[in-house]
Amino acid sequence: MLWVDKYRPTSFDRMEIHKPLSKQLKNIVKSGDFPHMLLYGPSGAGKKTRVMAILKQLFGAKAEKVKLENKDLKVGASGSKTITVTLLSSASHIEVNPSDYGVYDRYVISNLIKEIASSAPIEHGQSSDQKNFKVVVLNEVDGLTREAQQALRRTMEKYMKTCRLILCANGMSKVLGPVRSRCLCIRVPAPSQEDVLSVLHSVATQENLQLPKAFAERIAEAADGNLRKALLALEASKVDQYPFKADQTIKLADWERFIQDIAKDMMEEQSPSKLYMLREKYYSLITNCIPAELILKKVTQQLLTYNNADPQLQFQIVYWAAFYEHRLKSGSRAIFHLEAFTAKFMSIYKKFLSDAYGE
Repeated sequence: MLWVDKYRPTSFDRMEIHKPLSKQLKNIVKSGDFPHMLLYGPSGAGKKTRVMAILKQLFGAKAEKVKLENKDLKVGASGSKTITVTLLSSASHIEVNPSDYGVYDRYVISNLIKEIASSAPIEHGQSSDQKNFKVVVLNEVDGLTREAQQALRRTMEKYMKTCRLILCANGMSKVLGPVRSRCLCIRVPAPSQEDVLSVLHSVATQENLQLPKAFAERIAEAADGNLRKALLALEASKVDQYPFKADQTIKLADWERFIQDIAKDMMEEQSPSKLYMLREKYYSLITNCIPAELILKKVTQQLLTYNNADPQLQFQIVYWAAFYEHRLKSGSRAIFHLEAFTAKFMSIYKKFLSDAYGE
């Protein structure tokens, strides 16, 4: 089992990070009921951990007895197409990521929640503490299409008596106002560097590892507030080399190293042949389920790191990254917009070199 799962706290009382937030959530659900909720915050901040703590407080140990399930759903205007939806389920809740299904996300929301809400929880009526509703956890709701969010709004109203929704999002800006207004919105902030360090040292102690302070600080800094990333980096570094050294290389995920190579290629050569080669690398990332928005963000960060000496060039990189990020959300083929950003950068960078060095 990965350390990030092995040492994940399962109850509010065991959460050492953001204790006031955990206490607030505990008080909200201690009555046995709660409104629809929207937990938002950056990746690795602890949204899923708190969702699981909510479920355990509501339903007890059976909320942890989850299984992977595949459901066939009819989609499309005539219901002529069938897609397979993968979800995690227990006797009292399900967890699904509808944004994985592209333009069919609204059918996943309306059809799946309708099916779940129309059936009573297992063992209903046999226990005094049995809840008369199920919980549906929807991940990455900020990645849903506008149509899906509108369907979600209607679903939240229609099935309030038999279903509670817990929505998770990285930010609020892409969540429609009508959806936000029907939820209790709770921000889960990223842990501080001191919080990340504390968790790293705690895990190292439980694993009987000697963790140098300087190396732990470098991992915490590289994680940038993402606790999951920090623990994965620590575990990968332990596999790569132990005992740890203060100047040891921090192991990055394969896709992050791949993105570093993309940015390096963009800097080294600006030509149609290089652009064609980079298209293949983008395809590899997308087919391995790396979100296009994340690819664009990480490539931009790498380009800014390489060009930290010229403010004007940095301005243009950020401007065009924002331009093509907007197009990513309104377009249908992510590869077109990633390739367009790459071509635009090559154009402005080649002109920059020409003006600076007379090439």
